[in-house]
Amino acid sequence: MTTIVHPKDALFSGEKTFPALAACEHFAGSEKLIVKALALQDEMGPVFDITCDCEDGARAGEERAHAEMVARVIASPLNRHGKLGVRIHDPSHPAWRQDVEIVVGGAAQRLAYVTIPKATATQQVAEVIEYVQSTARQSGRSTPVPIHVLIETHGALRDVHAIAALPHLEVLDFGLMDFVSGHHGAIPASAMRSPGQFEHPLLARAKAEVSAAALANGVVPAHNVCLNLKDAEVISGDASRARHAFGFQRMWSIYPAQIAPIVQAMQPDFREVHDGAEILLAAQAADWGPIQYQGELHDRATYRYFWGVLQKANATGMSVPERARQAFFDRA
Repeated sequence: MTTIVHPKDALFSGEKTFPALAACEHFAGSEKLIVKALALQDEMGPVFDITCDCEDGARAGEERAHAEMVARVIASPLNRHGKLGVRIHDPSHPAWRQDVEIVVGGAAQRLAYVTIPKATATQQVAEVIEYVQSTARQSGRSTPVPIHVLIETHGALRDVHAIAALPHLEVLDFGLMDFVSGHHGAIPASAMRSPGQFEHPLLARAKAEVSAAALANGVVPAHNVCLNLKDAEVISGDASRARHAFGFQRMWSIYPAQIAPIVQAMQPDFREVHDGAEILLAAQAADWGPIQYQGELHDRATYRYFWGVLQKANATGMSVPERARQAFFDRA
């Protein structure tokens, strides 16, 4: 009897697989907003992650209390889908280690990821990663904590390829606002929104570098926020351009009304989902050897592409053809 081999085993043996993550990352800075986001996550399904924000969410002098609240919510039954991460304070802030000790130490088993902001060099990021993993191990976690790194300084952009190659990295985020601010007026404020954010040469270069570094290292590139909070057409347009012109696979949200337009804009083309399902089912039946589909030859190169399409469809809540869902996701 022929053994049925799953795509993740057949196509990526011995290699780092590309993370299959939600296409939207929603930031929430207070307990009220985190709980509200969790309720929306229950309603929509786990098609977006929630980042509990210690960096901008904690008032000065209240960093410990804020981190304790974040750890409590992450560890609570409210976190039904296990898709709550945390953004800690930046490596130059005196509270970053405290954030790690409290949140990772107190909620290691349920924590989805740790986001490191405002890094300026590879070694700085490596130090934080090691502290996070050491704290997680001491807290009884048996698997590494996925790490997200914000590229929003000149130093981080200079080192972006080295940062992307660090262990346990899952996402590279582009931080538009701080990056623009770091140019001391050389980039106008109008470039913090579209079309300038995509067309100013310094920003286009930075976004392309972040996305290229991430994709070359099996890391998900995540796009910055849209300043328009409620206009679905504007939000969707930004997400679509980020995906199609720069290769971003994920985007930040800072307001609940932004989530659905981002998720929808990041979804793959339905025709590719249908074709991908048929191609992969035929490939699996052929023990992952070459096949013909609608008069075209397909092999492992196209299988990898279409497996990525199906994973993205599944992560963004699209309807995957039933046979493919049973073969590739229900038995994964």
